[in-house]
Amino acid sequence: MRKKILLTLWFFGLVLAVGCLFWKNEFRYSLPTPIPQHYKSIAMGSKINLDQCCAYDNKPIFIHFFNPDCPCSRFNVPHVSSLIKKYGDKINFKIVVLNKERNFTIQEIQEKFDAQIPVYFEESIAEKCGVFSTPQAVLMDASHHLYYRGNYNKTRYCTDSQSNYAQMAIDSLLSKNTAPLFNVLALRAYGCSLPKCTK
Repeated sequence: MRKKILLTLWFFGLVLAVGCLFWKNEFRYSLPTPIPQHYKSIAMGSKINLDQCCAYDNKPIFIHFFNPDCPCSRFNVPHVSSLIKKYGDKINFKIVVLNKERNFTIQEIQEKFDAQIPVYFEESIAEKCGVFSTPQAVLMDASHHLYYRGNYNKTRYCTDSQSNYAQMAIDSLLSKNTAPLFNVLALRAYGCSLPKCTK
């Protein structure tokens, strides 16, 4: 009888440990990021004044909001790097690092993405774009009107080509089309929430 009780407790402990690992590493990042209490929504099509990073850009602008400590941000680094390589001659890419816990250098961030693109650390850029989590993509046309703000893909690793939302937005803008209509998985923020960019 005692052996059965110990075996049951061991099995229960194992299931609990697996459940905790799944929550810590997977499930909590699939939940929508809570909208901050004083969040100011920025509508698509709004003109965004970003003089501190984009004053003289005469091409479309793509801003990647990134936190090196956020698992979701780390998972999509290869995908963002591939976007930079593919569209870097047509679009001005920039990275905004959002992390209040640690300091990073511009060179560290550029090495992560294997790209010599501008890197900024101002949280005010996120606020002006209506971003409150990482990772998030913001695409503006050459006149600095917000064309797309949202997720890269419905999968954490950006492996589903049917839901490459950020890339679809880029293709649409470069084709001079009206911004595509995306579903809630593209537009609802997932990942690590500001200001500390933790889940």
